[in-house]
Amino acid sequence: MSARRIGVIGLGQRIAHVLAAMVETGWDLNLAGYSDPAPVGLSILGDVGIPPGRSYRDEAELLADGPYDLVMIGSPNHLHLDHLKAALAAGFPIFSEKPIVRTQPETFDLARILAAEGPPPLFIGLVMRSMPIVREVLARLAAGELGELISIDATEHLHPEHGAYLARNWRRKGEWGGSFMLDKVCHDFDIFGAMAGARAAKVASFGGRRIFHPDRVDIPLTYEDGSAAYALRDAGWMGANDAFQSDMDLFDHQTAIVRYESGLALAFHSNSHVALQERRWYVAGTHGTLIADLVRNRLMVRPALDRRKPERIDFASRTDDLHNGADQAMAADLLAALDGRARFPVTPADSMEAGLTVMAIDQSAARGEMVDCREMWAAFDAAISP
Repeated sequence: MSARRIGVIGLGQRIAHVLAAMVETGWDLNLAGYSDPAPVGLSILGDVGIPPGRSYRDEAELLADGPYDLVMIGSPNHLHLDHLKAALAAGFPIFSEKPIVRTQPETFDLARILAAEGPPPLFIGLVMRSMPIVREVLARLAAGELGELISIDATEHLHPEHGAYLARNWRRKGEWGGSFMLDKVCHDFDIFGAMAGARAAKVASFGGRRIFHPDRVDIPLTYEDGSAAYALRDAGWMGANDAFQSDMDLFDHQTAIVRYESGLALAFHSNSHVALQERRWYVAGTHGTLIADLVRNRLMVRPALDRRKPERIDFASRTDDLHNGADQAMAADLLAALDGRARFPVTPADSMEAGLTVMAIDQSAARGEMVDCREMWAAFDAAISP
């Protein structure tokens, strides 16, 4: 088979890493070119030996130079809807980074477009769906090993360097990224919805900006060994120099509680500046319990009435980006879907539902009150129904 011809709209750091994973997993790809006025992913492509192709003036010029086997969208979140509209109209298969869109109105607008007949295939980069440990968790739940799910306690706690990157990167601004939770943990809420087999019914949330804040004084800017802190990663497009003095207008920590329509109760705790990094799901059911440690890539499971040692699985494959092999697995899933050998593990509707759940959580935090999600889901269903 000839090389897959690919065009990229928004050659950022993340989409460059996805392209690298595609090559690593055996894709024969021809990157025809990219549309991006500030392509910060070029150096990543250079490091892995992927020729970037032609620099197009804009997405219209790029799409006009089709056909493409795949159009990849890696632009900042606030541009996703416009770029999706253009790519959908062009008719080529599309891969878009998460979150699929940034606001409720954008979600409903996209849902109406996708409800029309004949849209091209659209794959969303909710990479955790492809992680081997996540697949194992979902398979065990589907097999009924835990019985009826009762509650989940989940966390997303970032190393200070990661948090500082978010406070300096374009994701620090709501107008570009949406929110801290939307950009960072829409992955998790996609999986929670799959676990629950239901939508969120009611949500409540609290959060704030108390870590990367200009009013903080006497902040140590070095580690105990004297090395510099808070600036180890390139901040990318529209980056700020100082995580504490930036114009960030988003939360740097947030908690949420969710009651799903199935009765499942979820507590979620996120923080962007911790010394003990953690991304963990503690899932309790009537017949058993599991703990998925997504940083260390380990799973622990035990039936409720079993006194023996828990079953432990170490998935290894730990990587510095903490995706732990998920990028490569997603690249393989994407190729299989394009070849018609398998379904991609997440749908655009899954992605929109995950995003809307987080948007309701952010709405609760902004209002200081619990949010009933029924009106939101009714609007979504009306939009997505053909």
